[in-house]
Amino acid sequence: MQRNQRSHLDELENQSIFIFREAYHAFKNIAMPWSMGKDSNVLVWLARKAFFGRVPFPVLHIDTTYEFPEMLEFREWAKKHHNLNLIVKINTEARERGIGYETHDPVTVTHELKTVALQQVLAEYKWDALITGIRRDEDPTRAKERYFSPRNAQFEWDYKDQPPEFWGQFVTNSAESEHVRVQPLLDWTEVDVWRYIQRENIPIPQMYFARNGKRFRSLGCRPITHPIESNASNIDEIIPNLRRRRSASAPAAPKTTTSATRCKSSEPRGSYDERIAATSRRLCWARRSR
Repeated sequence: MQRNQRSHLDELENQSIFIFREAYHAFKNIAMPWSMGKDSNVLVWLARKAFFGRVPFPVLHIDTTYEFPEMLEFREWAKKHHNLNLIVKINTEARERGIGYETHDPVTVTHELKTVALQQVLAEYKWDALITGIRRDEDPTRAKERYFSPRNAQFEWDYKDQPPEFWGQFVTNSAESEHVRVQPLLDWTEVDVWRYIQRENIPIPQMYFARNGKRFRSLGCRPITHPIESNASNIDEIIPNLRRRRSASAPAAPKTTTSATRCKSSEPRGSYDERIAATSRRLCWARRSR
């Protein structure tokens, strides 16, 4: 199939599968956190496509013990349906100390039951890479993220020191106690995720769809996750609402346009990889012309 015959979702899918395979080839010990939300279920689906129907690495669920019962039921169903090598991690030491939403603030609980739990399981299994579902459209700070993004021993991300990824060359080494986050969904938007779930008919928790006039937009710990007013009972009703919300939150267009702005806006942007490839070609041509 020629490139111009591929859809936008085909391009995203192909890129994500390429990143999955590159990561599996580059790292000896790799795992994929799985929150059971829509993004992480898309990752499971893409992993099965990348590796011919199976997920060849462990899938990790950090269980805070505050999960919705429906999510636990979905976890057991999906484990069998996708034939997952599932690892469930609970920070039992923190729970024994009484860490919980009943006695502590959400920031403390999240740190102890999620971040510290992840640090514990990383130390136990010594994974050198984690495949995550980070998307650039989630937050402006993600604009500097890379497909292969290093994290230090404290799980910190240095946005001021991000490695270049020219010609598909990724960072695949890390120091002791550090690891790399591999991010196949980096260029996807929330609308892309929903459209892909719709196209591929990917199983996701039914809590995303309206029941009795309410649905969940995200799925987290039960005490701090609340539904929104919505009658969207299927994806066809969710996607238009997302588009309207994105349009409403977009900044207004400038009233005046300078000549410099006109020149800049008239340039075709293309995808991130296409822009990098174009830059690389210009650099190579400049070297040959010397």
